[in-house]
Amino acid sequence: MSEDVLKDINQFLTFTLGKEIFALDIGTVREVLELTSITKIPRTPEFMRGVINLRGHAVPVVDMRQKLGMSKSEDTVDTCIIIVEIEFDGEFTVMGALVDSVREVFEMTPDTIEPAPKMGAAINAEYIRGMGRQNEQFIIIIDINKIFSAEELAMARELTNLKGGKADKNAPAEEAVAATA
Repeated sequence: MSEDVLKDINQFLTFTLGKEIFALDIGTVREVLELTSITKIPRTPEFMRGVINLRGHAVPVVDMRQKLGMSKSEDTVDTCIIIVEIEFDGEFTVMGALVDSVREVFEMTPDTIEPAPKMGAAINAEYIRGMGRQNEQFIIIIDINKIFSAEELAMARELTNLKGGKADKNAPAEEAVAATA
């Protein structure tokens, strides 16, 4: 393969939410974790599942099903947390994305990715980077940098900064709320 062709190949981490297949640019993914204990933070949006302790740091976890307007489901042995790095206004925020299962890293060239479909004003497809195909199934490619509002990312940064950036699993929930208020 020529060097030009290699530059145009994009790698995506594919995952499932229900029966749908989604993908994230592998460049935004730090790691994939098995489901672990998530500490719920009071007075946060329903899609914000809480925080996890990742090597001594509090990392907010978002239920991607709820964030994308899908129904909530029970966690299973396949449920995973994808640790992603989101860039907004030149700042990076680390978050966990709770998904039903992680499938594989999949390569797609730009010419195999179609633009996001136009679905009218009722559906916000701004965060859909495009549609890919794997065999006969569509893959919805998400732009993780556009899925969260500035307010949601600010809240995530506040949750990350609980106890000075360190997750304190012994701290009462009231202290966590006071830190975000």
